[in-house]
Amino acid sequence: MGKKALILGGSGGLSGILAKLAEEYYEEIWILTRGKKIVEGKYRQLQVDRNDKRGFSETVLGAGVHWDVVFDCICMNASHAEQDLQVLSQCTERLVVVSTDSVYASEHKKILQAEEGIFVGDMQSEFEIPSYALEKRNAEKVFESYIKEKTKASSMKVTIFRPGHIFGPRFLFGCFPMQSRQKELLEIMKNGTIRLVGRGCYLLHPIYARDLAKVMLECVENTKTFQEFFCIGGPEIIENSTYYYLLAETMGIRIEIQEIPITGFLEKNPEYYGHLCHRAYDLSKLSNTGIKLPATGVKQGLEAQYQYWKEILK
Repeated sequence: MGKKALILGGSGGLSGILAKLAEEYYEEIWILTRGKKIVEGKYRQLQVDRNDKRGFSETVLGAGVHWDVVFDCICMNASHAEQDLQVLSQCTERLVVVSTDSVYASEHKKILQAEEGIFVGDMQSEFEIPSYALEKRNAEKVFESYIKEKTKASSMKVTIFRPGHIFGPRFLFGCFPMQSRQKELLEIMKNGTIRLVGRGCYLLHPIYARDLAKVMLECVENTKTFQEFFCIGGPEIIENSTYYYLLAETMGIRIEIQEIPITGFLEKNPEYYGHLCHRAYDLSKLSNTGIKLPATGVKQGLEAQYQYWKEILK
């Protein structure tokens, strides 16, 4: 009988890439979505909004399938994490979850930041912390408690990744305010000038989406990744400004970056709390598992992303 994988959110940017790569590892791939997007590929589909707790449980368990692994690319809060542990544990022993680097408290981050650190909510902040970061951290706490309590060999094996900026085909361009992800960025850059907070002086550790998906697949049977959290990023750490210069080079244009003052910006734009800091990570823990680290450079990845969107926007 062939190996089976279930991907929660299989129509998204990362999950769509993950589903395609998973074809090399699994004979049968299932995806769970709300059914609002067209899904490319011949996958078995489950359609339900995971915020419908009863519907989620009935749909997943009603499939009557035991999956070799479940990849959760849409675990957004504590309720979702509890779903994973309560429902998915009945149909798999292996769970891989995508979290975010936004769980770290920006004003306390280090260069390079390791897995242990100060997280949003751990200490009082002078800034308003976005609900996205708080909710993702609450989800992590559910998994942390589970990992501490479940020491038996029969418990579900969980791995959680904390990527920063994910880029590549299927993803919109942009990584930093005020030119974060947006459909219009390429047209804006053609005008020759963009404005970035602090001229994009903070460090970024972007990861190419295909590389992240590959690591997720490679970790499934690696026992050193069981019951662990991992920082993850690509092979290069760059300033945010460098991202835009490399994108301009890929487009065959030149740009000037003008400065938006850092002072007072976050107070007026709290949604960028997780961006106005260095986002550079220590990958030693991941490296020590023996998994091959991501290798796609920023320029190479941006070129692939640019070619993808050129075809889409024709």
